[in-house]
Amino acid sequence: MTPELLLDGLRFAECPRWHDGKLWFSDIYARRVVTVTPAGESDVVVQLGDDDLPAGLGFLPDGRLLIANLARPVVLRLDADGSVSTHADLSGIAVGPLNDMVVDPAGRAYVGASGVDELSAPRPLVGTGSIIRVDPDGSARIVAPEMDSPNGPVITADGKQYVVASLPARELTGFDIAADGSLSGRRVWADLQPAAPDGITVDAENGVWICAPLQRECRRVLEGGEVTDVIALPDRLPIAPCLGGDDGRTLFILSVTTDASTIADMTCESVIESVRVDVPAPR
Repeated sequence: MTPELLLDGLRFAECPRWHDGKLWFSDIYARRVVTVTPAGESDVVVQLGDDDLPAGLGFLPDGRLLIANLARPVVLRLDADGSVSTHADLSGIAVGPLNDMVVDPAGRAYVGASGVDELSAPRPLVGTGSIIRVDPDGSARIVAPEMDSPNGPVITADGKQYVVASLPARELTGFDIAADGSLSGRRVWADLQPAAPDGITVDAENGVWICAPLQRECRRVLEGGEVTDVIALPDRLPIAPCLGGDDGRTLFILSVTTDASTIADMTCESVIESVRVDVPAPR
């Protein structure tokens, strides 16, 4: 598997989601949300102000975009008229910056709070993060406390499991999802030692692709930890993957092409590449 360049010239591309025939992602340090087609045609969806940094993305059932804000503890909403407003204020419950997010078919957003200031001191603190569920009306509650810098959440193809990456713990953590959106049955879904996962994406067979920046690889992992596929990216730091494309078999990989230190000082450069895989995204 050899990835091909799709888009370059980005400033920390992160948190990709496939939606409406396009890859949506946050270009974090450019303070914007961007889309790109499989042909490489890009468009800026929304440009945020100097007080905001876009991170996790998701979509309400009516198609409106939700944006987790890395710079302040709010989830933003992009309405149909192009206006941006606060969907949920998490300042009373979030410890540390918000990071990645996944939204379920009912419009419930599961947002990771890292538990550490990732911009000024990128040292994840064990057990200080949390998963916050934001309901469609903007109300919010912690549904999983004592998390280790949660990142890259997915909901499995059957809709029954929530899986999230923990880079410091070097594992994927799994939960059962109840009908009311609560999480239970916390467990180690896959022990990834020594690989340290960043972003993840799930396929139709509940295999999870992880980006392991320290190992400079993308790996497909099954529950229990078996690795079925590996994509080497020796000259860059893979950050986040996403399955999409017309048939769901295109794996988009967002990578940093500069030294890791440039992420913390906000000078990094990013690219998006794509590669064909066997198992498609969930339908």
